[in-house]
Parts: sequence; C-alpha cells; structure tokens
Amino acid sequence: MNVENQVEKKDYFWLYVALATLALVGAIAMVKLSENDKYDPIRQQLSEEAAKMNIRVLN
Repeated sequence: MNVENQVEKKDYFWLYVALATLALVGAIAMVKLSENDKYDPIRQQLSEEAAKMNIRVLN
C-alpha cells in the first residue's frame, strides 16, 4: 500500500473532551445562577435590616 492510498481518519478525542468540558461548565453555571435567585429574598431582608439599623442618634 502506498501512503497516498491510505485514508486518513481524524481523531475526535480532543473534540469530545472539549465538548464534555463545555457541557459540564454550562451545567455548573446554570446551577450557580439558580442558587443566586434562591437567595435573593434573604439578601433583600438583610439589606432592609441594615437600613433600619443605620439611624443617627442626635444628643
């Protein structure tokens, strides 16, 4: 067989690794964003309490 007659097969291993990594990073990002939405009421309550405690006392 000649080198010219051999058909080159591409190795898609690194492409699969990159796609799997991208999918994993996307899934983690979606989970983190949903956690932010879950804790928004608590953050709002803490900021309201801080605003209520931030008063001036005049002598």
